[in-house]
This record gives sequence, C-alpha cells and structure tokens, in this order.
Amino acid sequence: MTSKLLNLALLAALAAGPSAFAAEDARTRDEVAHLLDYLGHSGCQFNRNGTWYDAQKARAHLEEKYTYLQKRDLVPDTQAFITRAATGSSMSGKAYEVRCGTVQPVPSARWLSDELQRYRTAHMAAK
Repeated sequence: MTSKLLNLALLAALAAGPSAFAAEDARTRDEVAHLLDYLGHSGCQFNRNGTWYDAQKARAHLEEKYTYLQKRDLVPDTQAFITRAATGSSMSGKAYEVRCGTVQPVPSARWLSDELQRYRTAHMAAK
C-alpha cells in the first residue's frame, strides 16, 4: 500500500473512532491465528535458513515472531504479519519456503497470502 493510501486509511479509521481500531485488531488477530493454525495442521515443511522444519515447529517459530512484533505495535494488519514475520529470516535475510508433499517449494509469503485470500473469501460468503 502506498504511503498516501495508508495515510487515507489511517485518517478514515481515526474518523470512525476507537471501535474501528478494535474491529481491525480483532480481525487481524483472527486472521493471523487462522494462518498459524493452517500452517500448523498443514503437514507441510517449512524452510528456514536452509533447514526444513515440520509444520508444528514452523508454526511455533512464526508465533514467536508475531508475539514479538505485536509487543512493538508492528502488526497493524494481517499483511504486515506476513511481510514482517512470515516472509523471511530477520537474521539472515533468506526467504522462507513451504513444501507440501512432493510439490515444488513456494515462497511462504505467497503460500500464506493465498490462504489468507481463501479465508477472507470464505468469511465474506458466510456473512
């Protein structure tokens, strides 16, 4: 999102009052929890710094990063979680990958973003 659009979104949220922030926070927490659970139950492997980890270890690692970022107010939305916590190593800068079965590995950012889109579509259809 460009800084101009981000500023407009922030102004709109401020104009709507504190309830807009609370709703966004709840939505973000719900979506991130879903993504973490989706990963944890996926049966896929997660490549971090050249080592493949099982889904549960990957979930635990991303949850630690999420908690760290939350404490610093660095997760204003779910996309920020994906970008800041689940895209790559903050230590080495190497991109994370997800491998499910014999399918070629894909960047974790794409894998999680695809699931986020499916989740949002399903949630909108249910409303």
